[in-house]
Amino acid sequence: MTGQSAELSWRNGRVPVSARFDDPYFSLADGLAETRHVFLGGNDLPARFRPGFHIAELGFGTGLNMLAAWAAWEQAGIDGPLRFTSFEAFPMAPGDMRRALAAFPELAPWAARFLDRWQGGTADLGSLRLCVIEGDARRSLPAWQGRADAWFLDGFAPARNPELWESALLAEVARHTCPGGTVASYTAAGHVRRALGAAGFRVERIPGYGRKRHMTRAVLA
Repeated sequence: MTGQSAELSWRNGRVPVSARFDDPYFSLADGLAETRHVFLGGNDLPARFRPGFHIAELGFGTGLNMLAAWAAWEQAGIDGPLRFTSFEAFPMAPGDMRRALAAFPELAPWAARFLDRWQGGTADLGSLRLCVIEGDARRSLPAWQGRADAWFLDGFAPARNPELWESALLAEVARHTCPGGTVASYTAAGHVRRALGAAGFRVERIPGYGRKRHMTRAVLA
């Protein structure tokens, strides 16, 4: 892998916490349930899945969101591979991913297939075409040639990781979204919702997961 690696501590021995941003990588209560509520439900997945569907993400982290989407894709029986592109500035070492993902035995079959092949960059996993683009998304996303049907905005909290929630970057998200494409995020911060609206999305604040009262869902107008 290239670039700067993730710096971690561990809460309760199982939840990775970013030392750089002082924020956990997933919900302390139930990370998989949060992913399904926020990123799958927020993008109306798996109902919107169709052949060639493309998910893009800001913040790959442990790979949990990708695994949850991949499992849902296979369980939905869609023809062909799911395309999944993620932008990650501080990639996590595979051993740390393995430790973190052990908390989700329901995803163990997909985690094993992923981790057996993962060395960073791209991976052809049969029903999944994965590409993780390392580096600062403020530079790498504008240069990306793809467009996504759905976005997972999963950077660390805006107050701790403001670079991933800048208006200019969210405008690039819009530019790299297919017509009618969607965005979902756990955060309902006002400046994030306003930036998405200014970029051309119709933005909703909807019920969040667990103790988070609200989250954001948006559709490209």
